[in-house]
Amino acid sequence: LIDQLSEQEPVNMVCSAFGIARSSYYEHRLRRSRVDIERLTLRATVRELFNQSRRSAGSRTIMMQMRESGADVGRFKVRRLMQEMDLICQQPRPPAYRRATVERPDIPNRLNRQFTVTAPNQVWCGDITYVWVQNRWHYLAVVLDLYARRVVGWALSNRPDAALVINALDRAFEQRGRPPGLLFHSDQGGQYASRVFRQRLWRYRIQQSMSRRGNCWDNAPMERLFRSYKSEWMPAIGYLSAQEALRDISFYLMERYNRQRPHQYNGGMSPARAEATLNSLSGIS
Repeated sequence: LIDQLSEQEPVNMVCSAFGIARSSYYEHRLRRSRVDIERLTLRATVRELFNQSRRSAGSRTIMMQMRESGADVGRFKVRRLMQEMDLICQQPRPPAYRRATVERPDIPNRLNRQFTVTAPNQVWCGDITYVWVQNRWHYLAVVLDLYARRVVGWALSNRPDAALVINALDRAFEQRGRPPGLLFHSDQGGQYASRVFRQRLWRYRIQQSMSRRGNCWDNAPMERLFRSYKSEWMPAIGYLSAQEALRDISFYLMERYNRQRPHQYNGGMSPARAEATLNSLSGIS
């Protein structure tokens, strides 16, 4: 208001009318005209990380990524910066899960929700989800190491058969150097209960564990992984071709999820970095 009135009357007269010292007015104008370089840099970093996540990362995720790169910033500051730029994360509401207490008698729930393990290649989890590719459903099978929640194998197919989960298991087993003494946990899907899959587990000397029927909490890490992929990364209209789906899913699982995305279970570190850090502390090569 003073700026507008000062165009018609002297500044001294306008400031005295409002009971403000002229020096205070000029100091306010100078302070307002200064460009906050640090804040502009933080805004640019927040926007870049937000766009990298395909508009899915919230203030906590962005804060963890910025702190990992050395920036001293808090969650509430990141939230204010996002509000200034109208950045709204896209996260779905939590689903309503069904509960059940019936177990498969021949494959017990050996894991029993003991999701915290002390070393890599002790417990792997597996599950299947569906992806819209080229005007039809395709199916994604993933194998997750519970030690640092790292994806160690995956496979994509247009048929949800036992060959799909066997392919994912084979990739994980070879990639991790054929580790001994594994426990493989999954839900009671027909692919994991099939004879050919159980034969492959027997060949690799892997013990099998299964969730209770209809209870996805027994395989919660896998459910959380698929939720992250579908809410953060998968295109809303699906993929135009199988080649595009393979490239995009591979990048998300092996690069974005394993190496870039901060994971709350790992204290804000990505699974690959957390695994390397925990291995160095425990002396595991």
